Amino acid sequence: MFSQLGKSITALVFALAGLTAGVSGAAPPKPGSAVKADAPDQYVVVKGDTLWDIAGRFTDAPWRWPELWDINKDHIKDPHWIYPGDIIKLDRLSGRLSIAGRRGGGTERLSPRIRDEGTTEKPIPAISHSVIDPFLSRPLVVEADGLEKAPTIVATQNDRVIVSAGDRAYVTGIADSKTDSSWYVYRQGKPLIDPDTEQTLGFEALYLGTARQIGTGDPATVELTSSTEEITKGDKLIPVGKPQIVDYVPHAPATFVKGRVISIYGYRGRLAEEGQNAVVALNRGAADGIEVGHVLALYTQSRPIKVSGGGSLQTPEERYGLVFVFRVFEHVSYALVMKISRPVNNLDIVETP
Repeated sequence: MFSQLGKSITALVFALAGLTAGVSGAAPPKPGSAVKADAPDQYVVVKGDTLWDIAGRFTDAPWRWPELWDINKDHIKDPHWIYPGDIIKLDRLSGRLSIAGRRGGGTERLSPRIRDEGTTEKPIPAISHSVIDPFLSRPLVVEADGLEKAPTIVATQNDRVIVSAGDRAYVTGIADSKTDSSWYVYRQGKPLIDPDTEQTLGFEALYLGTARQIGTGDPATVELTSSTEEITKGDKLIPVGKPQIVDYVPHAPATFVKGRVISIYGYRGRLAEEGQNAVVALNRGAADGIEVGHVLALYTQSRPIKVSGGGSLQTPEERYGLVFVFRVFEHVSYALVMKISRPVNNLDIVETP
């Protein structure tokens, strides 16, 4: 009886809150609230949305997304609770969001929760998988000797200097593998150096393409199925792994973190303002408390400027964008550039927003 009474009171509270929020001239969000002044009262989730997109409809501070839902650490790591067709409702009195049923009817759900496992619907991802899928299963960072013992291309079809998709190559070190197994082709890339300590954190692995094993033995025969760069003798093979799923809620680190951009994937030193959805490497990783889903602010470096009289001053560090961390290694992490108002440069600063 007490349980039923509690449910009735809860339902009444939510109903009254909904009526109040719908009244013209309702109270604005509380001071310090993450809710935008022009945020909608409700939004119907559609296929193709991401948590980041939806967050942008209600707040300019996506790292405060968990605050809007009043969710805990467990929900942050498993946010399988927003699906296409869900109606997200804003309670302007509390500045909180809830899922208030589904378009066309359905069971009302007043807070985020995990859907039945039997559903065929896919939950909304944190960020677009189409942008980061190529980076999820490929190793991006290797130790100094990380590729030394990897299977190696020792000869090519017709002794060609360069091979590409459709050509065959001969590889030592995979004699025990099964035919039809899939491989990534790599070459060790540039070192990732921490600008603060000058230590080498690892080496970027340069992705060259994919291969399929078509013959056993040592050397084994592989056929190149794709290529993004020239492939030649000495290049390495790494087994294709299962991509990880990035579905963490965008959120700020629990403690203050400060690091630097140490590499801009596919660029040399500088990324233009049009570089949204580009990937950058950071000199902070799991050992520094970084985890998938962290949102970090981008800042320019302070630099000296000359002033009249022959002296100099340091410019302030100026915030100009945000990045979303989607892959984490021990001392290095990779982040997607979500929003910038000026070019990104190597050695720019990232920190807890």
